[in-house]
Amino acid sequence: MITTFNDLFAELKAKNISKRMVAAWAVDEHTIEAAAKAVDLGIVTVTLTGDADIIEKVCKDNDIDIEKFTIVDIKDELKAVAEAVRMVHDGEGDLLMKGLCSTDKFLRAILNKETGLLPPKGLLSHVGVIENPLYHKLIFITDMAVIPQPDFRQKVKLAGFVTSVARSFGIAKPKIAFVAASEQMLDSMPACIEAAMLAKMCDRGQIKGCIGDGPLALDVAIDKESVEIKKLVSPVAGDADCLLFPNIESANVFWKTNSKLSEGVRQAGMLVGTQVPCVLASRADTVDTKLNSIAEAVMFVK
Repeated sequence: MITTFNDLFAELKAKNISKRMVAAWAVDEHTIEAAAKAVDLGIVTVTLTGDADIIEKVCKDNDIDIEKFTIVDIKDELKAVAEAVRMVHDGEGDLLMKGLCSTDKFLRAILNKETGLLPPKGLLSHVGVIENPLYHKLIFITDMAVIPQPDFRQKVKLAGFVTSVARSFGIAKPKIAFVAASEQMLDSMPACIEAAMLAKMCDRGQIKGCIGDGPLALDVAIDKESVEIKKLVSPVAGDADCLLFPNIESANVFWKTNSKLSEGVRQAGMLVGTQVPCVLASRADTVDTKLNSIAEAVMFVK
């Protein structure tokens, strides 16, 4: 079972999984270094779109063999991003990665109706993975980056996305917690009501391939001692694989609290709902986070 990112890399190596990655406006040190490490691990072949002169300088300054990459020399950022997305759209890549370009430019290209990657009437979302040494396995969370206030129908789709990613990691039937401020059914909190509805949909197979429960406060979702103290009976509480948060603020705060206030935390994140997984890491993210994100996307490629 994959319970750490090291396990994930070992699984990819054992199964000899390798995919074609295209990185958009990949002219920064962290993106290029993460891509090079992924090539060294054998999990991807890489095409970089961007200014070849800048890429060459970054490789030289960081002692990276530029021959590891195929480079599409485009001096303009917007055109480089558009070309990367077009390549993936046309089947020349299995996954896409954001380089130094801003998120809005990256998303604009992905959402382009002619050459983009979002199917008609599709929903774009984000799934993050957290390895925290204080928890006994990986945590899959959504949505901390794309949908500000998901409505109920969107939450149903988000549940499908996050559990699909968890299943790609070998979790046969992921346990998903629908997070609210309380595990009590409080009619004054819409998040509680929707969490209960989502949990019942899991029970009846309307959200497939998972075990769901909610509303669950965060403590009882991931802490067995809290479950025992509160005498809560739940198939998910204390052992959740996936957390679906009620809004972007709560998910984003959880994501960043893990990264900034817990030592030894490792993370990954990608866009889902697109034709292929798209690595969406912050420009400020570490090489480790970007490498983990590449591995997450490779594992999820259909």
